[in-house]
Amino acid sequence: MMKKLRFTILVFLLLGAMESFAAPPTDRKGVLGTWEGESKCTVANSPCHDEHVIYRLAADKRDPNQVRLDAYKVVDGQQQFMGTLDCSERAATLACTGHSAKQDDWEFKVDGDSMSGTLTIDNGKTLYRNIRVHRRDLRQSTSGQPARHQARSQ
Repeated sequence: MMKKLRFTILVFLLLGAMESFAAPPTDRKGVLGTWEGESKCTVANSPCHDEHVIYRLAADKRDPNQVRLDAYKVVDGQQQFMGTLDCSERAATLACTGHSAKQDDWEFKVDGDSMSGTLTIDNGKTLYRNIRVHRRDLRQSTSGQPARHQARSQ
């Protein structure tokens, strides 16, 4: 009887210890929503162009630990879909990956209603973009509904 009691107490202690090492739940309200701003190129003589961008961040329905970032550029007042990034959120940082052969890494720092980020390519060897966006209400964005185009990587 004493062995069972000791075993039960040990199990509860171990479960409590394991819980303290688990990652704290993320407050998704801090990053979800519509963000708008500028994405500036950093590599001269490249196919990159400075862009006015709109990012829509939503919880990933397939994975509650992920965030989906749908990226649009604004051309002649119209939103053009560029692609979707899969992001993991930790504290006030988003780490995102695209779906291109360039091995692109996107990192964003969230500070209230502002978010700044970078795109590096070639396994982090080349800083390709600097991004600064601000949280927007959909009614304040450059254009109403996004134009749906086939995804492409930048």
